[in-house]
Amino acid sequence: MSAQDPTSVDGVPAEAREHHARLSQDLDDHSYRYYLGAPVIADAEYDRLMLELRALEAGYPSLATPDSPTQKVGAPISNEFAEVVHLERMQSLDNAFDDEQLAAWGQRVTAEVPVDAFLCELKIDGLAVDLVYEEGRLVRAATRGDGRVGEDITLNIRTIGAIPLRLDESAHPAPELLEVRGEVFLPGKAFEELNSRLADEGKPPFANPRNAAAGSLRQKDPRVTATRPLSMLVHGVGAHSGVAVTRQSQSYDLLAAWGLPVSDRTRVVATLDEVRDYIAYYAEHRHDPEYEIDGVVVKVDDVSVQRRLGSTSRAPRWAIAYKYPPEEVTTTLLDVKVSVGRTGRVTPYAVMEPVHVAGSEVEFATLHNASEVARKGVLIGDTVVLRKAGDVIPEVVGPVPDKRTGAERPFVMPSECPECGSLLGQQKEGDIDLRCPNARYCKGQLRERVAFIAGRKALDIEALGYVAATALTQPLEPAEPPLRDEGDLFDLTVEQLLPIKTLVLDPDTTEPKTDPRTGEPKVVTFFANSEGEAKKTVEKLLEQLQEAKRRPLWRVLVALSIRHVGPRAAEDLARRFRSLDAIAEATEEELVAVDGVGPTIARSITEWFAVDWHREIVEKWRAAGVRMEEEGADDGPRLLDGLTTVVTGSLEAYSRDGAKAAVQELGGKVTGSVSKKTDFVVVGENPGAKYDKAVKLGVPILDEAGFGVLLTQGPEAAGALRLNPPEPEGGAAG
Repeated sequence: MSAQDPTSVDGVPAEAREHHARLSQDLDDHSYRYYLGAPVIADAEYDRLMLELRALEAGYPSLATPDSPTQKVGAPISNEFAEVVHLERMQSLDNAFDDEQLAAWGQRVTAEVPVDAFLCELKIDGLAVDLVYEEGRLVRAATRGDGRVGEDITLNIRTIGAIPLRLDESAHPAPELLEVRGEVFLPGKAFEELNSRLADEGKPPFANPRNAAAGSLRQKDPRVTATRPLSMLVHGVGAHSGVAVTRQSQSYDLLAAWGLPVSDRTRVVATLDEVRDYIAYYAEHRHDPEYEIDGVVVKVDDVSVQRRLGSTSRAPRWAIAYKYPPEEVTTTLLDVKVSVGRTGRVTPYAVMEPVHVAGSEVEFATLHNASEVARKGVLIGDTVVLRKAGDVIPEVVGPVPDKRTGAERPFVMPSECPECGSLLGQQKEGDIDLRCPNARYCKGQLRERVAFIAGRKALDIEALGYVAATALTQPLEPAEPPLRDEGDLFDLTVEQLLPIKTLVLDPDTTEPKTDPRTGEPKVVTFFANSEGEAKKTVEKLLEQLQEAKRRPLWRVLVALSIRHVGPRAAEDLARRFRSLDAIAEATEEELVAVDGVGPTIARSITEWFAVDWHREIVEKWRAAGVRMEEEGADDGPRLLDGLTTVVTGSLEAYSRDGAKAAVQELGGKVTGSVSKKTDFVVVGENPGAKYDKAVKLGVPILDEAGFGVLLTQGPEAAGALRLNPPEPEGGAAG
């Protein structure tokens, strides 16, 4: 091949350039594993590959760029866990807890479209992750997060031997893009060995394999992750380019051929009765796999049928998780205590003799409210049945009356708040829950609100954990806390933080933890070292508070702790109103008109903003520079403001969620049913009854090309492309 050959660049043949790129990537990968202490090839083999690369660069000097392995030393060994937006949303699964619910799902699915096969697989109780391969090379890995945004854990994922850094192309060429979903887990035996090692090192053990896997993947130093024998099984494909399969099971075969770890316990069956057989078998053999399972996932195998069935806002209609009944044990109910939450709700909880159930040791369990304690009929001192399923909160089922001795005593709900002494009462007549009315000054409620603000569903401030939230709201020294309310959070200074001493509280019970050396309640100087100097925690906290000011509007709305306003409602509200002021000024009727916001949420919002000190918090945050508007909030009306759209059938360029998000970003609303008020119905391949109703009502119908025009040019341009002519020129035409 000559230098003039069109496949040659700078005198380097394409074949040589590709070989150099592959060698470089392989050496980078091996170097990374070496520095983690987990090499997969011998030193001699590494040296041979390096010599081969040097020889190639000697023949073609232009390949010896600064990022070549021949020019670099070492490998990256630290993580920052940056936010990652998934290429395609990671959805949840709807659940079935008995055969009746499974049958109802099967009936809904088969009534809409013929189904010739179901794929059954085990539901692993692990950590959901998302892997992205480009041209066969692993370029990114992320946690599930909220399904839309996760955390970048690429460096840690690369330590897991079961996950290929490069796809095997011996049987099939690697696709241009491949997004893979799966579960990372810690095998049962490895979990026991890890906890044994941690105990020997004087470190606290993990509660269960799932927590161990999650903790291992979120290590700042990947070398720590490399010491944990994590594994993974993949169970789905997200965004992709160059992958053509007609069945889910076929995609698993393809993933396996590329070297990705897939389960050998999946089964394709023809009928729901065969699905039941699979479920029954693993109900009896649930401890056979090397990993924890909590049920079975059932999927429609035909991909075209999956597309036709589509998804709800949170879950695919073509799949369901059948959850096995939780495991039950007996233990002694030592006491019933109460805790106060961020909205003032006072909740009784059971204190029990620690017992192992469903993969973890349990000492506490919620009892919900005084009525629930009475309904269950449990007495302090009872032997009780405890139920727990996987990662679900443990539940006291009831007492074992035959084991009563007569020394048991009933629980009496306190009349005063355990944190501030205020008289408890119902917020509204008929409420089951009792609440502390001292929302502004109750230190317990403030502590819980501050801890919530720091959570991943709100402003995601990692350095502001539960101990820090306690220190800021309930210090032992000085007596005056730095935070009078959460409005002061963004004005904290180093001088305020250094002198703070505080008790360490258990976040599950709010009881002080005990210092094992003294037997006394554990007291810490959280922000200063023994010399009184600021710990790294202080700098980290103040930096993260600055970063939190730039969080999206919906996160700020969640952080305000308005009852019933969770992430989904907050996202819908932020997308519709685009500023906190607009939300605060909206009427209940205007709020209810937002997709995902009902009367209860709307009333809660208007009531919250009607309170003076709530508005003071907003103004303090505004003065501190917290973001109060969506990006582009001042740009005037958006292209689809006020329009209602319905999407039916499968689109080539958009998933159902993607199409909905595209409309909502432009101010439009997407609903699940067609009415005379619908502005457009977008139809893809295999549209259902919604298409027929649109034809009957004369609602404008757009194909995918017309949908693209709607998103880029607006309703007037799209209206000219409607598939059915407008009335009265002859009605709708299919």
